[in-house]
Amino acid sequence: MQASKHSKFLLSLKDPFILMLWLAIVGMALVFFCITFIYTVLRLQVQWLAIELPKIFWLSTLFILLSSYTLHLSNWSLRTEKFTLHRIMLALTLFLGIIFIVFQLLGWQSLNQDGIRLRGHPAGSFIYVLSGLHILHVLIGILFIGIVFIRVVQNSHYIDSFVYSVNPPNQLRMKLITIYWHFVDILWVYLFLFLLFNHS
Repeated sequence: MQASKHSKFLLSLKDPFILMLWLAIVGMALVFFCITFIYTVLRLQVQWLAIELPKIFWLSTLFILLSSYTLHLSNWSLRTEKFTLHRIMLALTLFLGIIFIVFQLLGWQSLNQDGIRLRGHPAGSFIYVLSGLHILHVLIGILFIGIVFIRVVQNSHYIDSFVYSVNPPNQLRMKLITIYWHFVDILWVYLFLFLLFNHS
């Protein structure tokens, strides 16, 4: 079973778009890894300020995890020809992604009220930088999910939905979006835990 999944993954890399996406994901992951590495080095060299992460960050984490689940359901419903459910789950994924960003910005507001600003102690600055860069990646995902959602709504009749669902470019588009969205979800969990344990 594991070998089969591994073979499927390698086979999928033959598609140039999927390969380019994975290369982009590796690049993005390296950028965040470098930033967290610099953060760790600075923490060892400078007297570090203990900052409690905004409680709303916990809620935003829950919402982005839920968005991965709703996108999974959206994919499943498309494969099983439950097109109405597919549209609902896609809309819910969009909604949860937007709520995630709103809660992140509310978290920034909470930090600002506590006197922790972008230009200040590195401990506070890194929170803004890491979450801000991540928000940018989420916005890119929301943009593409929004484009797909509009096309799905435009093909709302059963026959149109069926034709749309079996169209290879549409299947590829959905696959690319799903891979990317799961990546930004996992990335946030990593960043959240990193910040949580480095500020405790």
